Amino acid sequence: MQAIPGSIEAVETLLSDQNYVTGRALATVAFLALKLGRPLFLEGEAGVGKTEIAKALAAGLDRRLIRLQCYEGLDAASAVYEWNFPAQMVAIRTAEVTEGTDRETLTDELFSDRFLIRRPLLEAMSPQPGGPPVLLIDELDRTDEPFEAFLLEALSDFQVTIPELGTIRAPEPPIVILTSNRTREVHDALKRRCLYHWVDYPDFDREMQILAARAPEASQTLSREIVAFVQRLRTEDLFKKPGVAETIDWAKCLLALDVIALSPEVIADTIGAILKYQDDIQRLAGSEAARLLDDSRKALAERP
Repeated sequence: MQAIPGSIEAVETLLSDQNYVTGRALATVAFLALKLGRPLFLEGEAGVGKTEIAKALAAGLDRRLIRLQCYEGLDAASAVYEWNFPAQMVAIRTAEVTEGTDRETLTDELFSDRFLIRRPLLEAMSPQPGGPPVLLIDELDRTDEPFEAFLLEALSDFQVTIPELGTIRAPEPPIVILTSNRTREVHDALKRRCLYHWVDYPDFDREMQILAARAPEASQTLSREIVAFVQRLRTEDLFKKPGVAETIDWAKCLLALDVIALSPEVIADTIGAILKYQDDIQRLAGSEAARLLDDSRKALAERP
């Protein structure tokens, strides 16, 4: 287990060691979240690196990463715990044929830790060998308001209640990171419990740094073309603009095909790596890809 970084620069170094390129603003809010023990709420478009920072922090701090993937209909019970009903039924049947097992003893045994299945929130509040884990609550905007209200209470006191066992409090609060793609607004009450940061698309230079860290095999020339084209593509009216994750995926696809420079034909063949909706792909049909490529090369020519 690594100690909590003592400065913003140390956070930048920790993340950089995990190939996560960050700006000063994000490193600052991450440092404050670690220093003050506050949840960190990251909002932004899909694919800009919100989930990856949790992974990088967990790896850099040598802590366990526990991920709660949110979805529509997620409730408190699914996020906290459930009982192992098949195993309980076996225990009941065994008790029925075993003499000397009274009902009270059986009930106590059935609702004990032996039959408890710990879901992410309960697991994150349980003692961990390597110290408090990193709890990633991913895509919170996919859930509904009742779950938000429950989460508000859980994160305020870092405790959960199981009716059969009572209240379980975390011996040490986990490092909590929440993410949202902003498909809906998360309630202000929850945001107030957290430090907040909007994770935007990176500028050209930072995206180049990210690509160099995640796809180092790509030449400088090809990387510049990839980043310039993706950045130009983001200015188009698309249903889903490509994130940094798509930039990295596309670079790896192009390397697998031994591509050394972009062309309209190469773009058409590999467009599924950066665009995920047919309507967006149709926009690049015909001469449109060639036009965007020309525009991106002109922008590259103007860069120092």
